[in-house]
Amino acid sequence: MNLIANFAVLASRRTIFDVPVCDLGWDDALVFINELASFPVGQTVISFVNAHNMLMTLRDSEYRDILLQNLVLPDGIGLNIASKIAHGAPFPANLNGTDFVPAFLTYMENPRRVGLIGGRREVVERAAANFRKHAPWHEFIVISDGYFDKENPTELIDEVERQALDILIIGMGTPLQEKWAHHHIRPDHARLVLTVGALFDFISGVVPRAPETVRMMRLEWAYRMLQEPARLWRRYVLGIPVFLFYVMQYRFNRRKRILSQAGNNSVALPLPQEQSEAGR
Repeated sequence: MNLIANFAVLASRRTIFDVPVCDLGWDDALVFINELASFPVGQTVISFVNAHNMLMTLRDSEYRDILLQNLVLPDGIGLNIASKIAHGAPFPANLNGTDFVPAFLTYMENPRRVGLIGGRREVVERAAANFRKHAPWHEFIVISDGYFDKENPTELIDEVERQALDILIIGMGTPLQEKWAHHHIRPDHARLVLTVGALFDFISGVVPRAPETVRMMRLEWAYRMLQEPARLWRRYVLGIPVFLFYVMQYRFNRRKRILSQAGNNSVALPLPQEQSEAGR
C-alpha cells in the first residue's frame, strides 16, 4: 500500500484533467520531498509530467490511475499555460526532473543509498559517475540498464531488495516507467521512487541541455525539437495545441457540470404570504 503517496497528494491542490499536480515552489518542494524520503514507513513515487504526458492520460486509463496515486510535479510551459487557463495562475515553479533531481540530491544532507535503473549501460554508468561528483556523500548504485525482461524481472527485483536502497531512480520513458514501478517496486524496496524519463541522457552528457539563456526563456522544448526534429516535432508542433484545446474543453465542461449541479441542488423557497399576494 502506497501510504505516503496518499498523504503527499494532499499537498497538490491544482488539477489538470482532474489529476492533482503539485503547486509548491522550489524551496517548499525540496523541503516537502526531503521529509517524505525520511519517513520510516510507506513509499512515495514521484512523476514529472508535461503536456505530452497529460495527453496520454486521456487515452491510457492505467497510466492515469497510477498518476492519481503518485506525487506529480509540473514540467514545462504547457502545464503552466494549462494552469493559467484552468486556475487563473501558472504553477509557482517548473519542477522538471532534469533540474529538480540534481537539486534534490544536493539538498539532502543525510547520506542515502540511491539506485539507478534505465537507459543504455554506458549511459547509466556515466550518469552515476556524474551524480557521484555532484553529490559525493550519497552512494549511487547502478542496478540495471533499461534492457531487461520487463514482464518477469525476478533477478532485477532481487538485486533491488539486496541493495537496501533509500531512493530508486527509474529512467525508462513514460508511461512504461510508471507502470513498471507500480507493478514491481514495493515500499520496502525504497522509500522514494523517482520516475525520470530521459534524465540519464542529460546527466551523462549524451544529450546536451539547452543553453541557460534558452532555459530561462522557457524555450528548452524548442531547442530539444531542433536537436531531434524527427522524434519530437509531432509532440511539440501538434501536441501542445491539441493539449491546450483539451484544456479549454475540460474547463468549459467542468463549468457546465458545476452549474448543472448547482441548479439541481437549489431549493425553491416559497415567498412570504404578503409578498406572494402583493405580486398577484
